[in-house]
Order: sequence, then structure tokens, then C-alpha cells
Amino acid sequence: MTTMHAERTALRPLSAVAQARQAARAFLEALGQPAIGREQADTVVLVVSELVTNALRHGGGTYTLHLAAHPGAIEVAVGDPSPRMPRARTPDLVDGTGGFGWHMVNDLAHRVVVTPEPEGGKTVRAFLPR
Repeated sequence: MTTMHAERTALRPLSAVAQARQAARAFLEALGQPAIGREQADTVVLVVSELVTNALRHGGGTYTLHLAAHPGAIEVAVGDPSPRMPRARTPDLVDGTGGFGWHMVNDLAHRVVVTPEPEGGKTVRAFLPR
């Protein structure tokens, strides 16, 4: 199994999300042959982007990112210090306030698990096809 772990405190959320996407791409490229397909890689990066964005928005600017390659799946785990569990919202088609991401993550992943952490906060894990 191949793993990568990063912890970040984001002073500028947009650059933090870009860094998380770059870290995910580098992780996927380092997996070697047979390499993950481009479409699967794009899906992993999209889920990383969404989960990190949500962690920054709702977790006070701090997040952890852990990526792991399992036989048949890529695990994306994003932690933040907020105890609030993710919830599905009706997407906002008028004011652009969101509501699309959690639905998207659940649609793209084989499985999504949210684990409250003993010291507070939570980790959201998405298992994506490899």
C-alpha cells in the first residue's frame, strides 16, 4: 500500500486547495505502473478539492490530507477540527451558495465514511475506484 500524508494550516484558502490538488496529482503519479487512468485521477483530484474546500470553510482554516492506494481503490481522507458532520443540502441554483459538493462526493465514491475524532473534529474518507 502506498500512502501520503500532509497537514496544513491555510492562510489563503484558494492556494491551499490548489496545493492539495497538486499533492494528489503527485501522489497518483508516484503510484507507478499500472498507472491510474486519467479519468480516475481527475475524479480523485476533484474529490480532494471538494473535501479540502469544505474542511477549510467549516473547519477554521486547518485540515489534514491523507491519501492511500489500496487494491482497487484510492482512499482520500480529509480531517478538520470542526465537530459538525457534513450534511446534504438542496443545491442553490439562484444565489450560488453551494450545496452540490457533498452530493457529488457521494456519487463519485464507492463509499464515504465520516468518523468523529476522539480529540474533536472529524475525518471524511472517500474510497474511489482505481
